[in-house]
Amino acid sequence: MPTPSERFSQALRDRARDFSVHVSNDDVDRLTNYYQLVLKWNPRLHLVGPCSPEEFATRHILESLVLLTHLSHDGLIADVGSGAGLPIIPCLIVRADLRATLIESSQKKVVFLKEALKQLSNPGAHRVLATRFEDTPTVEAEFVTCRALERFQQLLPKLVEWAPASSTLLLFAGPALRKKIEALLPSARADLIPGSEQRFLVVGQRGKPRSK
Repeated sequence: MPTPSERFSQALRDRARDFSVHVSNDDVDRLTNYYQLVLKWNPRLHLVGPCSPEEFATRHILESLVLLTHLSHDGLIADVGSGAGLPIIPCLIVRADLRATLIESSQKKVVFLKEALKQLSNPGAHRVLATRFEDTPTVEAEFVTCRALERFQQLLPKLVEWAPASSTLLLFAGPALRKKIEALLPSARADLIPGSEQRFLVVGQRGKPRSK
């Protein structure tokens, strides 16, 4: 019987094309190491909810990798509310050219994130800030992403204001949050995530603040 790691690896290979994602054998190996690290830490930190290896591969990893088509070479990214490292760590595993600032308020999860970044080929290219985004000055970034943030709808206006001028926001959202993002960022477009009817990646340009 296949192990959970073997099931995870196979699901990545089987489903990557559905997400328009290419993963090499080396990518699969590194992503599997990350999956194993999450499983090791999850009982203590509750990084992700219970799910099968196949669901972790699709719902967490491949959905995260959908970002890659929007990230320029040598792109500089701010990942807000990093938690388990999703979506940014899978992207950093597959794209060594990317540089990132991970922002996470939980000290325990910060320890996990730093451990996960050690697995990358270029850990020195990234940093982790142990804070809430609203309590720290805006960081240098061309892209701002967020997949899961406590009180996301409430904090969304602050996140848009916090994002660097002219940056591109890449935000994972359900229907209600999608509408709120589109109201704040009139140029935003929502791409339905493969295999889902209710989850979107909303892509919007950070422009001038709306007049009050």
